[in-house]
Amino acid sequence: MTEQLQKIIHDELANLPEKVQKGINSVDWVEICNSIGLKYLLTDDGINKLQTEVLLVLINMEYLDDLKLNIENHLEILKKDSENIAEDLVKQVFNPINNKIKEDVKNNLSYKNLSWNQTINFIVSGGDYTVFLE
Repeated sequence: MTEQLQKIIHDELANLPEKVQKGINSVDWVEICNSIGLKYLLTDDGINKLQTEVLLVLINMEYLDDLKLNIENHLEILKKDSENIAEDLVKQVFNPINNKIKEDVKNNLSYKNLSWNQTINFIVSGGDYTVFLE
């Protein structure tokens, strides 16, 4: 990976919300891209392009649904290979990051002990938040 790409990655990830940064940092996606690139016999330039495509998805500048097509177009590889690469990335990078973010959000919910009674009381009270203090 070039120094310029490393700087871009660092700068772009620093602009994301903290929970998203934690999720992304929980997976060594750069190394996973590297190993996937080697698996599909990509050149160093191809691996850099692959890492760039993954970064664009991570920072929400590209849609995950477009990843296969973007890999195929920017890496100039066969459609079948781009599908396999995208599938590997989803399994090894995007799903674990997504799961980590979901887990962190779920663990930090402030209303973990809600009961159906509280919801009914809130609705019946016309929106009186004091029903949650019971």
